[in-house]
Amino acid sequence: MITESLTYLRESEDVFKTVLIGGLLVLFGVFIVPTITLVGYLMRVLRRTSGGDDVAPTIEVDELVEMTKEGVPGFVVAFVYGIVPGIVAAVLFGGALFAFVLGGSADSGGLVGLGFGGLLLAGFVSIVLSLAAAYVIPAALANVAEKGTIGAGFDFGVLRQVLFSGTYATGWAMGLVVVILGAIVLSVLSAVTFGIGGVLGVFVQFYTIVAAYYIIGQTWEELRIDEPVDGSEPAEQAAV
Repeated sequence: MITESLTYLRESEDVFKTVLIGGLLVLFGVFIVPTITLVGYLMRVLRRTSGGDDVAPTIEVDELVEMTKEGVPGFVVAFVYGIVPGIVAAVLFGGALFAFVLGGSADSGGLVGLGFGGLLLAGFVSIVLSLAAAYVIPAALANVAEKGTIGAGFDFGVLRQVLFSGTYATGWAMGLVVVILGAIVLSVLSAVTFGIGGVLGVFVQFYTIVAAYYIIGQTWEELRIDEPVDGSEPAEQAAV
């Protein structure tokens, strides 16, 4: 499936225009709206691939507004899952720093040690929660793409069964491999082009993100067929 994901965009109707606009959305993602538009495109990728359509959707300039609207539910879901690790980390880091500073000012080795241990714990918890969010978000977005509602991203009855399935774990791991390959390509570009690779990198990022979500979409389709989440027979299962 990794090989197919890497040729997914290349075989689209207008790969140059799609990658060009998609890369610009990544580049200007800091302004939020382009990120929402990008999520809208990923939602289209998920809907198509999970429905058995292997032709990548193109990005048309006159559809950007509509694509942005489609991306709002997915963006909200991803934002909520993504901000939780940040909030938890901020609370833990804040408490640890307070103990560290208080211990230093009071010349208390116990508090300093507690603060230092708290910083290590905060860092560990932050990493674990960030990985958990990265694991949950694609499945949540796939459910949102299918159901069309923000609530679908928090349908834990569905998500729990999906997230603990071997099919999803394998698909997510393959998507991660694709993203890592993209990061390696980006590093090489940056090294051999003396900084220009940073500009080219946004297009590589877009390409690999879409490839990864192609895999998630394919995985979602497999879950419908092979692993019904409501206990029904596979032939009777219409949707996750």
